[in-house]
Amino acid sequence: MRRERYYTSTAKVVIAALAFAIVLTLAFIAGRRALRQPFGQEEPAALASPAGSLSAAEASVASHPSFIFGRVTTDDDVYEGRLQFGGDEEAFWGQYFNGAKAENSWAAHVPADQLTEDEPFEILGFKFNWKGQVNLSRPFMARFGDIARVESNGWDLRVALKSGTQLELDRFAADDFGDGIRVWDARRGIVDLEEGRIRSIDFLAAPSEPGPVPSRLRGAVSTRGAGNFSGFIEWGPKQNLGSDELPGDTAKGERGLRFDRIRSIVQHSPDNWLVALHGGEEIRSKNAGDNDGIYVDDQRYGRVLIPWKIFERVDFGPADSGPAYDEFPAGRPLTGEVTKRDGRRISGRLVYDLDESETTETLDAPSQGVVYNIPFGFIASIALPPTEERGAARATVALASGEVLQLELSGDLGGQNLGMLVFVSGGRKPEYVRWSEIMQIRFDRPATIYPH
Repeated sequence: MRRERYYTSTAKVVIAALAFAIVLTLAFIAGRRALRQPFGQEEPAALASPAGSLSAAEASVASHPSFIFGRVTTDDDVYEGRLQFGGDEEAFWGQYFNGAKAENSWAAHVPADQLTEDEPFEILGFKFNWKGQVNLSRPFMARFGDIARVESNGWDLRVALKSGTQLELDRFAADDFGDGIRVWDARRGIVDLEEGRIRSIDFLAAPSEPGPVPSRLRGAVSTRGAGNFSGFIEWGPKQNLGSDELPGDTAKGERGLRFDRIRSIVQHSPDNWLVALHGGEEIRSKNAGDNDGIYVDDQRYGRVLIPWKIFERVDFGPADSGPAYDEFPAGRPLTGEVTKRDGRRISGRLVYDLDESETTETLDAPSQGVVYNIPFGFIASIALPPTEERGAARATVALASGEVLQLELSGDLGGQNLGMLVFVSGGRKPEYVRWSEIMQIRFDRPATIYPH
């Protein structure tokens, strides 16, 4: 009887806990949706533009192949056309879809005792140590041009890449999906769709008849001590078109300037910016950068983030459009050779940091304040300093172009790296190599160069 009462009591506790968790989750979802709507309004199925179907001018502009294009299936309808995530944020194939992976399937190939770390804690002044599992969660970042489909699957998002790889993402950590999508639908006009009603997004090449070239921001950026970069520019997540506005605080009050009117922007100090217009006028502003910094899609490196503390100036060049969906080839498995500290070499398919396994995925690491996101398809080799010298030393990253970068041992090159799996041809299971054991990684060069 005691055992029966114990099990009954335990079951009640478990059921109560599960019910409480469900209530909290539903409240979280409701709160999240409510925050995206004006107070007192019900959640709309879709907000269509008053004009109804697109005008000829709108349809022409929306059809350019550099814009993200696709088919969105909702609970009760299907929309197709140009897409913009967040309503007014990511608009081009070369921009990134961000999220967090819900699980790490590669960890199953590693002995459990290899994925533990000391976790100190203190109770009543006494210090203890115990072994806990390392953090296996990893962010997800892929260009929209690398993705074939995104499907809402209850608590998770299933992302299918062009390569055929499928990944499960945490739905509530995928802000690019959570902020909704704007669709330029030929039948209904411009429609805003809320995330809760979206079931799937199929990415497609835009119609073959291109419209006018969009005024996408492009230019050259100078930094203080970290080099110069050039390419497509994102001045924060919402400013990447000539029609977008630069926020500013001038002597005449807050003022927004269209980027297509601006020739250059120079930062003399955090509260002293000089904005030069094409007509010759110069405007001084106390604040022209209200985000993390400026992103540049540099053809040499992939993408770089330049924080405001080292940003010096940008000179805008002629507007351009960027690559179309079909110009992004499917990713290929990473292959190459790992050289260990003891001199042993292992060749085969590679999984870097128990995470990156394809050429379209990126190595993320800083240097002199600039954060580099380099596709592995650009990288020829990574050489690491001896373990005892990794305090202030740097990694030598050689690119397929012949250029060599000295990157800090942080991010994907830092001590939290979970090491590598090497699937040797003919082997029954992969070999695991700890990060501290690696001296050099050499990558086989892919047959294609990826667009930006």
